[in-house]
Amino acid sequence: MLSRGSWYRPRRFDRVAALAALALIVGAGGLIAPAARAAEPVTLTLYSGQHMQTVDRLIAAFARESGIKVRVHEGEGPEIANQIAQEGAYSPADVVFVENSPELVLLDEKKLLAPVAPAVLKRIPARFSAQDGHWLGVLARENVLAFNPALIGESALPASLTDLARPQWKGKIAIAPSDADFLPLVRAVEVSAGKPAALAWLKGLKANAQVFDDDEGVVAAVERGSVAAGIINNYYWARLRTETGAAKMRSRIYHFSHGDIGGLINVSGVAVLKSSKHPAAAQRFLAFLVSRPAQEMLARGEIDFEYPLLPGVPANPLLKPFDQLQPPAITMAELGDDQASATLLREAGLL
Repeated sequence: MLSRGSWYRPRRFDRVAALAALALIVGAGGLIAPAARAAEPVTLTLYSGQHMQTVDRLIAAFARESGIKVRVHEGEGPEIANQIAQEGAYSPADVVFVENSPELVLLDEKKLLAPVAPAVLKRIPARFSAQDGHWLGVLARENVLAFNPALIGESALPASLTDLARPQWKGKIAIAPSDADFLPLVRAVEVSAGKPAALAWLKGLKANAQVFDDDEGVVAAVERGSVAAGIINNYYWARLRTETGAAKMRSRIYHFSHGDIGGLINVSGVAVLKSSKHPAAAQRFLAFLVSRPAQEMLARGEIDFEYPLLPGVPANPLLKPFDQLQPPAITMAELGDDQASATLLREAGLL
């Protein structure tokens, strides 16, 4: 049975699969004969900071394909990463799957991740996975602006994400600085322009923006006309369009181009914990996530609107083709572990 619960106490879950028991039966003449009991099936523990709908589809398909069960402990990506860091070698997690690479970078820095099987790592272009091979890119999302044409024309939208800190954007922009998707953007601005410029940009946003808890809140505000534009990942607008219906949608999305920071690609990745009690099954789960059937399933669905990273698998037709995006030339290693971004957000008064 597949299960998803709220935050759990790790001791409630079995951390080691039961071994086959040998019952010693004393037979006639004093002979001792072993009677083996079949090993209990493996159940993986997945710590997930990915979207619930995405994970549910993947673990159900994996169970059908492999017979391996997966139970899920879910939360926001940074919370999941911090919990694993605190648990260290005693974490009950076998696999960690998060929306953004910085959480995986953090765990790799703490030497908590095992190498991905080389044959599996090679399936995904190297720029979307860890340089040391300790985590694997699975899906990607593009940062975009959602905008409401009734409040602002596309020609008036900024050429650069950093323009949104200018005074003319006061009251016209929405952000979700506490959403995990926002942290890589902060780091990208710092990488490209330096820490003082990144801090000035954040302070400008604080003066200009309506602040929401998450990207869902941002895109909903833009859609209903409460604010002209909002910084989001493409996923949220596409999902709202599907739920609302194309004919009823009021908002649109705007893609930053020419390598601007606003077009940053966020990579959703997965890793096996070095302390996993089921490393072979965990590696099999990773292989499944980047298999053609799994990647095509995600691309065809109307729940998840992320880009499959396996070459040759086209994205959902609702999305702009992946090869037409123009993201900045910033590597996953340069995005780092989110710690500097969180510090800047606090300094700017946005956290």
